[in-house]
Amino acid sequence: MHPPALDLAAPVAMPTVAEIAAREGSFLWLTLQRMGVRRDDCADVLQNVLLVVHQKLHTFDSRGPLRAWLYGVCLREASVHRRRAWVRRELPVAPSSMPDSPSREADPEGAALSREQRGRFDAMLDELDADKRAVLVMYEIEEQPCEEIAAMLGVPVGTVHSRLHAARNAFRAVLERSKKRDARGGTR
Repeated sequence: MHPPALDLAAPVAMPTVAEIAAREGSFLWLTLQRMGVRRDDCADVLQNVLLVVHQKLHTFDSRGPLRAWLYGVCLREASVHRRRAWVRRELPVAPSSMPDSPSREADPEGAALSREQRGRFDAMLDELDADKRAVLVMYEIEEQPCEEIAAMLGVPVGTVHSRLHAARNAFRAVLERSKKRDARGGTR
């Protein structure tokens, strides 16, 4: 007796936006942060992402990975957000980086220096393309293996390797420019 034939043309049940938000919300949030969206702005940009998902879900090809499609939506929305004039003119000190209460650390100067260094690091990451930045953050900071990154982004592992290589080179160039500005005494 033969097993029942699988109907490969049978439609796969498309998840609703609410299901996607519940199941993939943390992935979307982290992806937006990896692409340079500040924590204070993530909720707004995530809402825009979910609006786009709602509007374009009918165009999703269910034969491909959902996360790769969602990554593309996040990439475009993060790019739109970062190009907005009010984002470009903001001061580099974010309200979320300012403590709500006096520092509990024994060394307030050390805490201030740490915040400043984090701000400079984030500014250097902001100079990278969103794709390169995301792969660099996932691999170097979050210590995810290339195979997981490839699965998450829906790209071949070789693409992750080439993006990582390009991101490292781009980050080195940004770091060198920053060192030269510091040596000249300039801020930017």
